[in-house]
Amino acid sequence: MSASHSSADVADHLQPPTPPGMEPFRLNGFQRNKLFFSLMIGFFLIFVCYASVGAVFLPAALSELDEANKENNLAAIMSLTAVFTMFVQPIVGAVSDRTRSRFGRRTPWMVLGGLSGGTIVILMQFANTFAYLAICAILVQVLLNIMQGPISTIIADRVSFNHRAFGSSWVGVGQALGISGGMALAGNLINQMGVGYTLFGSTMIVVTLLFVVLNKDKDSTGLVRDAFSWKEFGLGFVRPLNFRKHPDFVWAFGGRFFMVLGYQAIQAYGLYILTDYIGLPITDAGQVLGIMSILTMITMMISTVLFGRLSDSTGRRKIFVFGSSALMAIAIAVPMVVPTTMSMYIYAFLVGIGYGAYTSVDLALMIDVLPSSGTIGKDLGVLNLASNIPQILVPILAAFLITLFGNYVVIFVYAIVGVIVSSLLVFPIKSVK
Repeated sequence: MSASHSSADVADHLQPPTPPGMEPFRLNGFQRNKLFFSLMIGFFLIFVCYASVGAVFLPAALSELDEANKENNLAAIMSLTAVFTMFVQPIVGAVSDRTRSRFGRRTPWMVLGGLSGGTIVILMQFANTFAYLAICAILVQVLLNIMQGPISTIIADRVSFNHRAFGSSWVGVGQALGISGGMALAGNLINQMGVGYTLFGSTMIVVTLLFVVLNKDKDSTGLVRDAFSWKEFGLGFVRPLNFRKHPDFVWAFGGRFFMVLGYQAIQAYGLYILTDYIGLPITDAGQVLGIMSILTMITMMISTVLFGRLSDSTGRRKIFVFGSSALMAIAIAVPMVVPTTMSMYIYAFLVGIGYGAYTSVDLALMIDVLPSSGTIGKDLGVLNLASNIPQILVPILAAFLITLFGNYVVIFVYAIVGVIVSSLLVFPIKSVK
């Protein structure tokens, strides 16, 4: 598609791709809206589990186990988790592209990941050693990534071009609500973590089952697929990152990479920023983190839906990335300059608007630059490496910078640089306005 979006080019993208041997998805308005709402709920629960476990319960448990080494222990677990999950989504995406079953290509993997992941979340409440915490954290992330990979392909599988940004905005709302809601709930349950683990894990199981029942996949037993080759399977993960052939895909990969690299630093160390930089007791920090999460949740939800609609109506994606990155940089600068609880609330309010605008078009932009319609699951999985690799680097870089400079100001500077670089890398994309 050219930068001018000619009518012929746009028409090519109006209907979702239909793999050989399968019936096309033709959703009416009610079915499409039901799917969008279901995606919001599904992503909400996935990110509730990510946020509650990774950003609140895990740091709190590590602080109780070994206060003196909590930052390094958290960095070790987060890095190990990211290493183990790095290739889960692209591999599961590639396998789901080829899956033949009467339940469809994506459903078996979603059920496996959602049910198993929810179960491990419940069991995590019994962790009382560093090793147990590390194993549970890794398993939760791996299993939820097994679900997230296939569910991330559903908009590309079933939704036409002129509804993708709106669908992406619902995914963004789910992620925003999940991150903010998970942190808010977990912050208020920091002294009752067993209740939180049971609540989040069991709800994950129920929602997974409801999603696949209410939004049935197409029978894929007749799917036509090429003969399997380990060589081609491996090369399939490398080819999309060939800059000469797929420059827009590579630029989009880089944009997401630096957004996560910057934004995740504040998210991952939020509890410690409140205790060690703002100076709050851990119980008060948990409550403040909860209020911050609610502020971010509200503004992100409104921003995501609003800018998703605007993106679809204007056919533009990049301007929302630029604007959101600038606002996020301003938001991060506020507590860096004025380290108070109120400044953290202002940060939470503004970053919700900025990150909401970013997530409203992020998935739609990624779908628009995919190299091939026949390998959606694998290609989106490769793009998700741009989220997973920074999760390995963030805790290592953050712990190094904190040790080197002796304070958390450097984390704010680092985060600002990350989100600004992210927006600059989206600018060269030519196939999307």
